[in-house]
Amino acid sequence: MTMSVYLVVKVVHILSVISWMAGMLYLPRLFVYHSTVPPESESSALFTVMERRLQNGIMTPAMIMTWMTGLWMAGSAGFFTDVWLVCKMALVLLMSAGHGFLSRERKAFGAGERLHTQRFYRIINEVPTLLMIFIVALAVLKPF
Repeated sequence: MTMSVYLVVKVVHILSVISWMAGMLYLPRLFVYHSTVPPESESSALFTVMERRLQNGIMTPAMIMTWMTGLWMAGSAGFFTDVWLVCKMALVLLMSAGHGFLSRERKAFGAGERLHTQRFYRIINEVPTLLMIFIVALAVLKPF
């Protein structure tokens, strides 16, 4: 395995993470606004389309590519026994669970349900940011 292949995979990984995170930060923000409009309104229909396209067209493919490239790099570099990577992967699993939660919320909005308040979605919007901070710190600093 040449270093150039590793670096290309790393570039794809970084781009995938950026795309996934953009969606993880934007989708809850859409929910904030979606939660304030009546389910039968034109605005609700527009939010439903925007949310579905964001998740299916960007977020989910980016999450899959993030996992694929990340696991490949970890295996190639022999990091699977490193504690920092185990911690990072646990946090990425939490991020993936958050992705699943947002998917469920998106489907509920599409069905005309309003499961939570605008305030709830404002708070949830901060969770991916906190996870991202710790994930990046572990990846860069490799503290243990």
